[in-house]
Amino acid sequence: MRNIIKASALALSLAATAASAQAVRTEKNMSLELANQIAAASVAACAANGYAVAATVVDRAGTVRAVQRADNAGPHTLGASLQKAFTSASAKNNTQAMLEISQKNPGAATLGDIPGFLLLGGGVPVRVGNEVIGAVGIGGAPAGNLDEQCAMAALDKVKDLLK
Repeated sequence: MRNIIKASALALSLAATAASAQAVRTEKNMSLELANQIAAASVAACAANGYAVAATVVDRAGTVRAVQRADNAGPHTLGASLQKAFTSASAKNNTQAMLEISQKNPGAATLGDIPGFLLLGGGVPVRVGNEVIGAVGIGGAPAGNLDEQCAMAALDKVKDLLK
C-alpha cells in the first residue's frame, strides 16, 4: 500500500512539473549592447552612402532598445525609424516586402492602418536562426529601399553576434 501511495505521489509530481514546463516559455531577446551596435552600424552604413538617417532598434516586443540620429537627419526620421522597426518586429517581416504585399493583395491593402505600422522600406527583423529577437528601422535615405540596404549592411556587420 505504501509503495502505491509513493508511486502516485511521484506520478502527480511529474505531471505537475510537465504542466509547469509547458506554461513557461524561454525566448531569446536583444541585449542593449547588440542594439547599440546595430543602431551605430545602421547610421554608419547610410552615412557611407551620403544619407543622414535615424536608426531605431527594438526588441522582440517592439520596445525601443537603442536610437541614433545622424547629424543633419530630419526630425521626421526618428518617428519613421521607430514605426518601421515596430512594424518589422511585430510582423516578423521586412517592411519593404510588406509594402509590396499590401500593394498587390487587396486583402492586405489596409495593413498600414494598423496603429503603429508604417509600410515603407527600411524595417528589417533581427533574427537568430529562425527566431525574430527584434528589428531595426531606418528613416531618412531618399527611398525606403535605400534605408533597407543600410539595415541589411548593419545586420551583416553584426552577423557573428546573431548565432
